[in-house]
Amino acid sequence: MPVESGGTVSCLAQIVSISRDSLTDSTTGSSAARPPGVSPGAPPGAPPGAPPDATPDATPDATPGTHSDEPPDARPAGIAPATLYVVATPIGNLADITARACAVLAAVDCIYAEDTRHSRRLLQHLGIATPLQALHDHNEAERAERLAERLAGGECAALISDAGTPLVSDPGYRVVRACQAAGVRVVPVPGPSALLAALCASGLATDRFAFEGFAPARAAARRGCFAALAGESRSLVFFESSHRVRESLADMAAAFGAEREACLARELTKRFETLRRASLGELCRWLDADADQRRGEFVVIVAGAARREPGDEELRRALEALLPELAPRRAAAVAARLCGVSRNRAYDLALQLRGEGDAPR
Repeated sequence: MPVESGGTVSCLAQIVSISRDSLTDSTTGSSAARPPGVSPGAPPGAPPGAPPDATPDATPDATPGTHSDEPPDARPAGIAPATLYVVATPIGNLADITARACAVLAAVDCIYAEDTRHSRRLLQHLGIATPLQALHDHNEAERAERLAERLAGGECAALISDAGTPLVSDPGYRVVRACQAAGVRVVPVPGPSALLAALCASGLATDRFAFEGFAPARAAARRGCFAALAGESRSLVFFESSHRVRESLADMAAAFGAEREACLARELTKRFETLRRASLGELCRWLDADADQRRGEFVVIVAGAARREPGDEELRRALEALLPELAPRRAAAVAARLCGVSRNRAYDLALQLRGEGDAPR
């Protein structure tokens, strides 16, 4: 996680403060209803100067974020019980956190994180002390139902990944399914996404795309994966690591063709962010020439295959079966009807197959 400037830290602290106040204000009433000098979010009857959530007999050592002295339903407005919030977090630049994400993370009972040590640094940066629990690939299966049961009992929680939007090549699928099965509401809190950030700045087609995540680590499986996608007409989006990006690009060039256009997005939103659009062959040569460009985290976007006329292969196979038995015009008529193409197109191909491309119709 990069360290941002002091100005960014101050700005993020203000976001968290404003988010908390706005949530609390919607519970206790408008600012006009508060006596002068009473902080936003202070409970009715609190003395002037009382901090938010303070009461005359409150315990000053209560741990923020634990809600230990509140009844289960005493939550800020907008934070519902029996709810799992799926919260996107920055992929590099901490200033990309949203005000809503800060408010949710500060108000839920618990945050489930892929790596608690990594996420604790983010929360400390934001001034959020909500308890953290680990939820990763190795324990998700056993924890999913137990987590869902706790939320069904009235708790609320947030699910985050190390960076970006949870469940996108990250844990969380089993938890979301278990929560839905238990009647727990699942609420997305959208924000940063490496997939969409790379796609929108790639210069490649964005109207139709297929996200493939990380390609297989083993070379044979990876090449098989790319071979199966060679005819895909949508833009293809992959995640890749620094120690495998060169080999993956070489395998892509072999499967898709070295001239296929692609975009390599590296270290998005970070200090050394780089986006380069070129042919797959040129991108391989570029990485070979500069070892620094092989460092970091990558999103690779490959242009889709050129669209072929629908029914080309089917039409050819039909004509090859019919021409030995029928005259070209009759074979073309039957094949056109079977394949859903025009008779003229079928007849042109029939003549090519018979070696009569210049024959009159």
